[in-house]
Amino acid sequence: MKRKLTVFLALFFIGMGVMLAQTQVRGTVVDENGDPAIGATIQVKGTMQGTITDADGNFTITAPAGSTLVISYVGYTTQEVPVSPNVRVTLVTDSELLEEVMVVAYGTAKKESFTGSASVVKSDKIEKRMVANVTKALDGMAAGVQTTSGSGQPGAGAAVIIRGFGSINASTTPLYVVDGVPYDGAINAINPNDIESMTIIKDASAGALYGARGANGVVMITTKKGKEGNVSINFKTNWGVSSRAIPRYETLNAYEWTEDVYFMYKNKMMANGVPPANAGAAALQEMATGPTKIFGENMQYNPFSRSALELIDHATGKIYDGTTLKWNEDWLDNSTAKNPLRQEYQMNVAGGTTKTNYMFSLGYLKEEGLVKFTNFERYSGRANIDSQVKDWLKTGLNVNFAANKTNSTTLGSSQTSSSAYSNVFYTAMLMAPIYPMYLKDENGNTVYDENGKAEYDWGENRPSGASAGWNPLANLEVDKYLGTTDNASGRTYVEFGGLKDGVLQGFKLGINFGFDYAFSKSKTYWNPNFGNAKSSNGLAAISDGRTFSFTFNQLLNWDRRFNDHHFDILAGHELYKYNYQYLYGEKTGLVGGLTELNAATTIAESSSYTDNYVIESYLSRLNYDFADKYYFSTSFRRDGTSRFFKDVRWGDFWSVGASWRISEEPFMQSYDWINNLTLKASYGVQGNDAIGSLFAWQALYNLNPNQDLPGATVGSLENKDLKWEKNENFNTGIEARLFNRLNLSVEYYNRFTRDMLMNYPMALSLGFDGYSKNIGNAKNNGIEFSISTDIIKNSHFTWNTTLMGATVRNKVLNLADKPEIITGNYIIKEGEALNSFYLAHSAGVDPATGKKLYWVWDEDENGERGERYISDSQAKATQSRDIAGSRIPDLYGSWSNDFRYKNIDLSIMTTYSIGGKILDGVYNSLLFNTYIGNAAHVDRKKSWRQPGDIVSIPRIDEGGAFSIARTSDELINASYFAIKNITLGYSLPSAWMRSIGSQGVRVTLTADNIHIFTALKGMDPQYNFSGGTGFTYTPSRTVSLGLDFKF
Repeated sequence: MKRKLTVFLALFFIGMGVMLAQTQVRGTVVDENGDPAIGATIQVKGTMQGTITDADGNFTITAPAGSTLVISYVGYTTQEVPVSPNVRVTLVTDSELLEEVMVVAYGTAKKESFTGSASVVKSDKIEKRMVANVTKALDGMAAGVQTTSGSGQPGAGAAVIIRGFGSINASTTPLYVVDGVPYDGAINAINPNDIESMTIIKDASAGALYGARGANGVVMITTKKGKEGNVSINFKTNWGVSSRAIPRYETLNAYEWTEDVYFMYKNKMMANGVPPANAGAAALQEMATGPTKIFGENMQYNPFSRSALELIDHATGKIYDGTTLKWNEDWLDNSTAKNPLRQEYQMNVAGGTTKTNYMFSLGYLKEEGLVKFTNFERYSGRANIDSQVKDWLKTGLNVNFAANKTNSTTLGSSQTSSSAYSNVFYTAMLMAPIYPMYLKDENGNTVYDENGKAEYDWGENRPSGASAGWNPLANLEVDKYLGTTDNASGRTYVEFGGLKDGVLQGFKLGINFGFDYAFSKSKTYWNPNFGNAKSSNGLAAISDGRTFSFTFNQLLNWDRRFNDHHFDILAGHELYKYNYQYLYGEKTGLVGGLTELNAATTIAESSSYTDNYVIESYLSRLNYDFADKYYFSTSFRRDGTSRFFKDVRWGDFWSVGASWRISEEPFMQSYDWINNLTLKASYGVQGNDAIGSLFAWQALYNLNPNQDLPGATVGSLENKDLKWEKNENFNTGIEARLFNRLNLSVEYYNRFTRDMLMNYPMALSLGFDGYSKNIGNAKNNGIEFSISTDIIKNSHFTWNTTLMGATVRNKVLNLADKPEIITGNYIIKEGEALNSFYLAHSAGVDPATGKKLYWVWDEDENGERGERYISDSQAKATQSRDIAGSRIPDLYGSWSNDFRYKNIDLSIMTTYSIGGKILDGVYNSLLFNTYIGNAAHVDRKKSWRQPGDIVSIPRIDEGGAFSIARTSDELINASYFAIKNITLGYSLPSAWMRSIGSQGVRVTLTADNIHIFTALKGMDPQYNFSGGTGFTYTPSRTVSLGLDFKF
């Protein structure tokens, strides 16, 4: 018994000694700014015992006395500290780990060693933009990238170009790649919340491996993946309201408009010989009872309390004082929704083990449009799984589904025009202010139906230009423009290899398959009573489009390092197939208020077709670096396309590039303030076959009835020599990081396009307007820069500012035997910028007659110009035009600022463009009315009214737009400054969150597309890239409140 007691006491004291030797460690891990490092790993050295830091950077762990803790965190140097009861660790940036890893063609690359040109946009930037279509989030995100404002139609996207125009008739749109596979689905089917990053590839060294489709740059979208660690759950929601981002053009009110029309008719009367003393009364008589009948039949559209024939004081040309309005209905205001709602909900679940990671997301978005009855709705889901099944086998699957539904202002081929009557921004904006939207009785009161609903005025007696027989709001309410799209995309791969030793060390064989599927249906219904289809007793039309494409490639990669030598070699084969099927049916003669085709009696149109497109490719790449200082890369791709004749369908595309990390040289080591300094250059050739037609080289026939028999006519001419358009790209630049807080990048590029694909014009007398041909060369060059610096950086407050800018110079070098191509007010001419303005020269306004005067000249038999002289002839002015500049800016870019104070953060993003010109077609339509019933711009008050007036705007006549030549003085400065996004965020204290089991809650207030400052109120300088404007759905501003929960 005594021996057992002795043994027990010995074991007890030994155990107590062990326990006493354990130390309870409480610690905090912060970064260089003093902010908590959330999720840093703490491990007892030599053991499997460990933990991670919480949302405040705190941790607790029990460790043996005298042991060591190992603290590691992504992007920072791993540190070892001795165990003590209280530990505070400040992380130190690991300069090597901080080398940004970018997703590039068929792989990844470190930014500091990358020989090409690319910009990375990360998820935190994308998520601040309240957009349904990610193309609208690209504006200002990368130097050298230009976007249009895009339509305000919910769900619509923006056009994007990278480093200027690489083509004339062929596509200038960049290639979109999603998770390594070219993407053919709808861009608005991609939920921006699912995007981890976007890499924008700009030059040949980065994009030549995409061969035929990479000539205009590449936008590589990488979606989110799971990470090793505990399961994380993220729920986000946003609620917001929308309004106009661009103000309306300033137009005349009902009084001003009527007075303006009075002067128009008075001048007309005097021009026709009516004495000035009688011209005023004659003008009112013409307005009231003449052929145009401004006020409709029986003065039904006279909104004034005074008779139309006694409305205006002829001595002053003004409406008599005391005259009131019986109605004042603004068509655009009445068609615009008040504070339309935008709501979005997103849930994301992610996690993983050492072998497998996963991410699942669900999203719902509904946007109500600025125009009543328009909207966009999207249900989306994504699953992304990667698994290291064996040491030598890895596989993964990424699938996405999105169901989109939209109700728009226009659908179908006949309604896509910006001047279609169903386009509210055409009809309502041009509606003169005296005409009511709702039906009025003889006293000017609105007429209501038996249900108490205001009846629409369809304007059967409105004059020309006032949309007689139409009412855009009624059409939107009664007619239907519905669209639905079901989208499915999948990416899957199997990867063999990756062994760390043995004869197969460094080898990987990847087999990748990706597909995109979209089924879209649009439905158009026009009611039989009024508007578009009154004459045909209604119309129903349905179109179906089915897109299916896939990419299948096999890639063999060898990646080995031998001391200071590193080799990365890739070889592969790829097959891409695209199929599109279209079906359209249209019937008229609807009965019973039904909207389906079976409810109509007469087939008006039916058609169908199928498009097929194939590219087969062989590709290779070699990357080499020595001692992480000298880098060399080269790539080669051979593409065969179905778009060209078999003898010329294969094209070879290649690139070479090199970079030198000067900062790694021994002679630079004393300059410790230089963290990185890299010089790089590249050159390569890319191709473009996207001329718009899949059969451009072929002679095609149009089938038409010939009396009762089928007939055919030649529709296009054959050109078997049609071949690849090629882009030769040179890029050089320098990148630096200084003082561990300043990032600088400057690049120069030169892009030469040869054998441009164009529709070569022919004399109409030959029976064809042109045919497809390689006929031209052009070049783009410019400079891009990006400067980012931490102005203030301490434990409580940080301020980072980023300035981006770019220039582009465009010149058409050669157009074969066609030195210029004139289209309307634009010209493509050798030695000039693409789509330069081609306009007459104004010589002012004749004070005596109010006619516009022009500087003109005559040409001799050799085409030589004679002396200039002044003429009022529109025809002569049209023959005496010169190049007057282009839309291309002198400098464009963005300026962003990010602030953080403790738990509060604020970001402000602005964009700018300096230089360039715009020929504003909307302003011109409002100034020089096309039809008498059109609205008018306030600048009409500055026009010529009577002999002796010294003005810059000529006499306004009925239909004046047809009799006045466009002149260079009408060009407007295209410069603008836009406040794109302001986001204010607050992260709730983590101590509060832990009490409810949350990792964090963030509240945001976001204003997107806030305001744009321009030279003319109402003008959209980002309408397109050629400097025009149109009557399209105005861009919207969104102000939203967001909540982000993490568990």
